Amino acid sequence: MDYKIDGNDILLEQKDFDLDETLDCGQAFRWKKIGTDCYSGYFLNTPLIISCEDRDKNLFRLKNTSEQNFLDKWYNYLDLSTDYGELKKRFSEDETMSKACSYAGGIRILRQDKWEALSSFIISQNNNIPRIKGIINRLCEHYSGYPSAEMMKDETPESLAFLRSGFRAKYLVDAVSKINSGELNLDAVSSMPIDEARAALMTIKGVGPKVAQCALLFGMYRVEAFPVDVWVKRVMERWYPEGLPDCVKGYEGIAQQYLFHYIRNLEE
Repeated sequence: MDYKIDGNDILLEQKDFDLDETLDCGQAFRWKKIGTDCYSGYFLNTPLIISCEDRDKNLFRLKNTSEQNFLDKWYNYLDLSTDYGELKKRFSEDETMSKACSYAGGIRILRQDKWEALSSFIISQNNNIPRIKGIINRLCEHYSGYPSAEMMKDETPESLAFLRSGFRAKYLVDAVSKINSGELNLDAVSSMPIDEARAALMTIKGVGPKVAQCALLFGMYRVEAFPVDVWVKRVMERWYPEGLPDCVKGYEGIAQQYLFHYIRNLEE
């Protein structure tokens, strides 16, 4: 990774990074494509427009972003400290993983806020991405930004009717209640052994294994978490009926992202 200041922008040189594969892959729901290789979005309530300036040179432009803002927020959010090239080399000891890494080699895990990721994936249940984004947009419009659990402490399923989120509203309310009461501490959960962390999140009404694993992977950067949806289930049945290969151990969540994209491409 290398960067330089260019007026009010940051020019970032970063290998193993693709905007579509990272920002529009279903791990975060507040990014919108606004042009060829250009997205606008947020980390919590800090906005960003990012574009790819030159694919061959792996050059990206973060617009209207100070160096301090880049170092304090976006460096971590975009997981720029992780060497994905080295991870792909390791994963490619397995034939299927090698093909998956080659197909979608620009994936990066976004290090999202714990509460935003948890609440977003509660909303995502049995839902499609355009509808998920619509619900989250209505939530942000209502609160003039993404609300904290504390800000939502007085909400009820009825008061959240404006979200048009259906049965998911009562699950959001339960998550808000458990966090505000101290029954669930997301900072503590993030450092628990993975099985304990998953079980703690699943005490929230409506949160099953997949939502818990997504919250751990995308909101707490627990890269050993392995969310399983219908696509990943097909991966496991087709290629790994005996379990994932040893080469992805400890990074199962990152491997899952490559495999998810690969199987969807094959099935389409």
